[in-house]
Amino acid sequence: MAEQKKLVEQITSMSDDFAQWYTDVCTKADLIGYTSIKGCMIYRPYGYAIWENIQKILDARFKATGHENIYMPLFIPESLLNKEKEHVEGFAPEVAWVTYGGNNELQERMCVRPTSETLFCDHYKDIIHSWRDLPKLYNQWCNVVRWEKTTRPFLRSREFLWQEGHTMHATAEEAREETIRMLNIYADFCENELAMPVIKGPKTDSDKFAGAEDTYAIEALMHDGKALQAGTSHYFGDGFARAFDIKFADKENNLRYPFQTSWGVTTRLIGAVIMTHGDDSGLVLPPAVAPIQTVVIPVQMHKEGVLDAARALADRLSARFRVKLDDSENTPGWKFSEYEMKGVPLRVELGPRDIAEGKCVLVSRVDRSKTIVSLDGVEDAVAEKLAAIRDELYEKALANRQAHTYDCTSLDDIKQKLRENGDGFVRAMWCGDPECEDNVKELTEVGSRCIPFDQEQLSDKCVCCGRPAKKLVYWGKAY
Repeated sequence: MAEQKKLVEQITSMSDDFAQWYTDVCTKADLIGYTSIKGCMIYRPYGYAIWENIQKILDARFKATGHENIYMPLFIPESLLNKEKEHVEGFAPEVAWVTYGGNNELQERMCVRPTSETLFCDHYKDIIHSWRDLPKLYNQWCNVVRWEKTTRPFLRSREFLWQEGHTMHATAEEAREETIRMLNIYADFCENELAMPVIKGPKTDSDKFAGAEDTYAIEALMHDGKALQAGTSHYFGDGFARAFDIKFADKENNLRYPFQTSWGVTTRLIGAVIMTHGDDSGLVLPPAVAPIQTVVIPVQMHKEGVLDAARALADRLSARFRVKLDDSENTPGWKFSEYEMKGVPLRVELGPRDIAEGKCVLVSRVDRSKTIVSLDGVEDAVAEKLAAIRDELYEKALANRQAHTYDCTSLDDIKQKLRENGDGFVRAMWCGDPECEDNVKELTEVGSRCIPFDQEQLSDKCVCCGRPAKKLVYWGKAY
């Protein structure tokens, strides 16, 4: 127990300092490493394995909906970036520029891609000529660079990993359908695989992606009551197509501009998982993305037959799950604490008495509950337990969101509920005036997160100005 307590003490309590707790978990659970390159981080194998699992699941979903993977250059010529004025103005403050190639000054500056809309459009103009060439359903897994002023592991870094989907369609209706379809894929993935409930809906005009006609987002509430944008999907209309002179001949042989979308999620999903499910003992991972779903720990492994039985059990389980056998010389107590800190969903304990009785012990990371199961049907028992863990994580996260969601009808109401109950989602009506949106943030410190698809009429007046309300908005403090 002393060893276990010592390991836990390495992690700051969430209630004492949530930001430090988060950093402790990222480092102590071997997710990231720091580097001499300011604002960048090292994805250590355990952290990168989570991203690989996210990537594997989403990539399969993208391909099932007809999308193909592609890879674009890392560099964008300045003239290409400048073709869409609104887009470049939105990204200008965060762009990193390359001005030299070797010892020679470049004739034209190259930006290190912050996003790839312009690259895709430059390619589309060469390959889209006829209605038969549409739709183009592309996705790219890559890194991007945005020169963030303040950084935090996974949430904001100057270089990060993501996927960016870019599609072209013959009609606005098809493009809009694609925008919502991909948003729903993200939402379903977050809720069913990451066990993280989300709110879906469009962003306000002030928070749209640069160059987009409409931006949609999924918003999640973290354990500390702050909101995190977990994914976005954008409808561009034909703005980029006009800027890049992308035209196609329709079935009547009339030249038309195609309609464009883009959508993406990033490694900040790992940060979302940490802050949604973690506890004072460390990381808690949903089974779908956990690098190790089940760890087998032999108890009294130096006794005859224990290690052999543990190896045989690990081999059996590895046919269906991601399994690790810890046969190191560390004590069982140290191992229990270590794998709790690393968020392994399920621990399997096997000792001499268990072997003699043909049983083993399953221990859940969520609530540390123990279940004794027969070795004969252990695979099915593990599968059932992992499914239950996912459900428990989701219900726990949903309960936290519900407990920290406040319906408000005035600015004073917002301030009072946040003061009395802590940060969270604020649901309040809005007249649609950007000035009111700004005033809410200035006076209450909560900004608009999204306009949920599921609308309710909490009142008939704007929370800020008292004029007739148009939309229910989710507001919150954001990462």
